Amino acid sequence: MSKYLLLYLVAGALLFPNVSSAQDVVGKTSQAALTLEQCIQYALDNGPGMQQAILDEKIGDREIKSSLSGWYPQVSANASLNDNIKLQQQPIGGEVITFGQKYNSGILLQVDQQILNRDQIFAGRTSKHIKKQYEQNIENIEIATVVDVSKAYYDILLSFEQLKILDENLLRQEKQYHDAKSRFESGLVDKTDYQRAAITLSNIKSDQRRVKESVSAKKAYLKQLMGYPTDEDIALRYDYAHMESVALADTSRSLRPENRIEYRQLQTEANLAQLNTGYQKWAYLPNISANYNYNWLYFNNSFSDLYGQNYPKSSLGLTLAFPIFQGGKRHQEIRIAELQQEKINVAKNDLEKQINTEYQTALAQYKSDLYEWRTIKSNMDLAEEVYDIIKLQYDEGIKAYVDLIVAETELRTAQLNHYNAMFNLLSSKIDLDRALGNIEI
Repeated sequence: MSKYLLLYLVAGALLFPNVSSAQDVVGKTSQAALTLEQCIQYALDNGPGMQQAILDEKIGDREIKSSLSGWYPQVSANASLNDNIKLQQQPIGGEVITFGQKYNSGILLQVDQQILNRDQIFAGRTSKHIKKQYEQNIENIEIATVVDVSKAYYDILLSFEQLKILDENLLRQEKQYHDAKSRFESGLVDKTDYQRAAITLSNIKSDQRRVKESVSAKKAYLKQLMGYPTDEDIALRYDYAHMESVALADTSRSLRPENRIEYRQLQTEANLAQLNTGYQKWAYLPNISANYNYNWLYFNNSFSDLYGQNYPKSSLGLTLAFPIFQGGKRHQEIRIAELQQEKINVAKNDLEKQINTEYQTALAQYKSDLYEWRTIKSNMDLAEEVYDIIKLQYDEGIKAYVDLIVAETELRTAQLNHYNAMFNLLSSKIDLDRALGNIEI
């Protein structure tokens, strides 16, 4: 697995040259850190969903070949051996005549060839559509893999960005706690300042522990999606500035349902339903087949001499089978197939409406998240400026400590909200691309 992982990393470095050394690394491992593109590629190559879809395609290919094998000659051989304990007797002309001999044996070679068979015709016409179904299923799984892995990847990055903010706040708050305690011991302030600092410090540590505990579960989920070894740690590499740039989407793009894999899958299903209607109408066609057989027959009253001489026979024939009346079954089967076509057409119209609803929802969510991210980013800049001013005023004795705590809390909240908004925006961007059918594999 380590060798394969190394190959993926080398391939990723060649395929995605925008990965720079300025990127941040999440987690520590003996293996090199993975970018989002490398995580997706690894999942496409090793993910359980992808492996199952590929196996389904291979099974389907074998099933198609099996169904088409009926066009080839069907050769069979049969052998028999009989001990006629009681031979047939019949009175003829006043005498009792015994027919047959005590032992008989036979070896039959039979060759059958289908000439006209509606089942085989149907198998041949539907084979390409069935292959397309399996290919579309793989594409659907690929799209779902890209979406799920991307969201899981972003979720881990969000946790680590939160940890970075909490770590910075922890260092700052520890310094403020010690400063407040020193001022209290010097008699400059009462003990409430450093008590408030202690409470804030404790809250930050609690938040930090909660986020750290969630990382393990999020990593396990990402490894599950990727098919990554569970006993190996995984490190992630990312460029926040690049992520900000890719989070911006062109909201003027028009929706085309045919770009969605679900729509194309339903179209393939409709084609198969149409062929099935034709198949039911072919029930009025006769079934024509040719056959040839050669039979080696052996007879003798002594078992030891049974195979001393054979009496072969052979025949060549043509069979025509035509169902005349089946109680109206053929008419009902045709009507069922036509109704199934109508049902798929209804489902197709409904799917177009579902796709439009999904697109409108994704677009509205993306625009909302984009506005929120820009607003929160602006608020974060203001919170940083406010904190710097109040911290300076507090150090000069102009502001009370409670004002500093409020400013520090507002800054931490603004920073956490900023990253939450950033990753919400990235998630909305993925949903919008999926709704438009623009997920790139």
